[in-house]
Amino acid sequence: MSAARYWHPEGDADGIVCDLCPRACRIADGGSGVCHARANRGGVMVLPAWGRSSGFCIDPVEKKPLNHFLPGSPVLSFGSAGCNLACDCCQNWRISRARAETLPGPEIAPEEIADAAARTGCRAVAATYNEPAIALEYVAEVAAACRAREIRAVAVTAGYVAAAARAEFFTAFDAVNVDLKGFSEDFYAAVCHARLEPVRESLRFVARETATWLEITTLLIPGLNDSDAEIGALAAWIAAEISPDVPLHLSAFHPDHKMRHIPPTPPETLSRARARARAEGLRYVYTGNVHDADGDTTFCPGCGRAAIRRDWYEIRDYGLSDTGHCTACDARVPGVFDGPPGTWGRRRQPLTLPLRR
Repeated sequence: MSAARYWHPEGDADGIVCDLCPRACRIADGGSGVCHARANRGGVMVLPAWGRSSGFCIDPVEKKPLNHFLPGSPVLSFGSAGCNLACDCCQNWRISRARAETLPGPEIAPEEIADAAARTGCRAVAATYNEPAIALEYVAEVAAACRAREIRAVAVTAGYVAAAARAEFFTAFDAVNVDLKGFSEDFYAAVCHARLEPVRESLRFVARETATWLEITTLLIPGLNDSDAEIGALAAWIAAEISPDVPLHLSAFHPDHKMRHIPPTPPETLSRARARARAEGLRYVYTGNVHDADGDTTFCPGCGRAAIRRDWYEIRDYGLSDTGHCTACDARVPGVFDGPPGTWGRRRQPLTLPLRR
């Protein structure tokens, strides 16, 4: 158990209010917030499951997905349990709806994660699987421990973070992928039981106030957030308010959790949405959860040639310099490029921490 930040007392009976996310949960002594990760113990906010993990695995960085961040490199992924959203479409709901204190295994110190990444040759560590912001104090320590070892830190997040906590959370990482679930308040209310505007504010903050590399993912659910009008509005907003150079990943839904009655996203829907997003000015639009060679490819903004050709998570062709410049025309592809591409491919390597010496 570890002390937490971003809260204030309320009332005279050890009640507190969490200031981490827009929910502003009011928590009585002995209770926890909606996320299950932040709790009141004697009038003090704590993380009762500090260091508890739902698993460790080495993945390709493109699986996060991050297509413009150290392409082809391995990333050590870790996560815990709980979430401050409650999406009916959640494809990781067994973890996001669980309580971290029920997870088996020992507490893992941040330095042990950084050590494991260094010893296994990972160029980055990713806070993922569940919402990392709800354990901000822990994941920020992990990120700092990694940076001390010259290992990058990334996060996969829904971006549902209050203004008070945004700076600490987002600047802890070298790159983030933010799930922009849809582009209407009605969708967020009905499907995510949350609000859209705080997520848009988080995206603006990352783009305008930090040096953190940003990519965005939207899961397209048939009949709910996949219309031409909504994709057009989402893409136009990103181009105008964030940047036309921010990569957008349009991902296929599969039936799960409370939406098993909805069919999978057809590949043609992703292709149509990708074309619409590009027509609105976005230069880098990718498709996910389907096999789509064109939708996996990074095209040079200068000459239009395929700068990175992928087959799922495998790099088949690479036409960039070590600094991300096209080898044909010298135009630079936006992103974080540092040396030649990795060769990790589509491998998945589960780990048990701490590693034995």
